[in-house]
Amino acid sequence: METGSQRPRKVLAVASGGGHWVQLIRLRPAFEGSVVTYVSTLAGYRSQVAPASFHHIRDASMWNKFGLLVQAAQMLWILVRLRPDVVITTGAAPGYFAVRMGKWFGARTVWVDSMANVDELSLAGQKAGKCVDLWLTQWPHLARQDGPYCVGAVL
Repeated sequence: METGSQRPRKVLAVASGGGHWVQLIRLRPAFEGSVVTYVSTLAGYRSQVAPASFHHIRDASMWNKFGLLVQAAQMLWILVRLRPDVVITTGAAPGYFAVRMGKWFGARTVWVDSMANVDELSLAGQKAGKCVDLWLTQWPHLARQDGPYCVGAVL
């Protein structure tokens, strides 16, 4: 690295399809000045983030254990190759794997719980929240002293 210069921060932004993806895309202004790689379970999302790098991984849920294993292996491979500085996710399963494994590579991790979960935190958010660097919800009544934190309606 040259004196006085820094390389751009590498951000891995991960979300399942549907509302999780929509919420992640709404966070794009926060990634300004970073090199962002997106990961999702729907290949069609590639065009929404072009020319940024995009990886499509298998969709899976807790009812498909083999699918989850494949998804975890795909996420691990992406992390090994990219070595991001920051991993941010809005959920669900691929985001869980991304933040848990991202810590193995020294990445700072951020979980933004789904805005659709008005009454309670998401299952993946409950599991991931305790091991991330920053755990957020936008519902003040779901915030707790030990996280998640509410810093306003971020989405």
